[in-house]
Amino acid sequence: MQPSSNASHLNNPTPNYPAVSRRLGEQGVVVLSVLIGTDGLPQKVEVKKSSGFERLDRQAVDTVLRWRFVPGTRNGVPEAMWYQQPIHFVLKQ
Repeated sequence: MQPSSNASHLNNPTPNYPAVSRRLGEQGVVVLSVLIGTDGLPQKVEVKKSSGFERLDRQAVDTVLRWRFVPGTRNGVPEAMWYQQPIHFVLKQ
């Protein structure tokens, strides 16, 4: 059974859009698997589904590694857990 958590983001910053990706019109959604430790810090971040662009995937991973989450709990005790985090890179027209 998984620990319960909504893995709140605690006002983490959104990833910067890589300038080259913006210029080339690259956009997409990166889905990351994030192992959130008992302290709320990401222990490991893996690309579960690529955006199709390595630059965007790398930017998403680098950003989420600096985020802080509310850790999952089991019976009120913090516990490490995996969480699926989508990151959207969308160019505004």
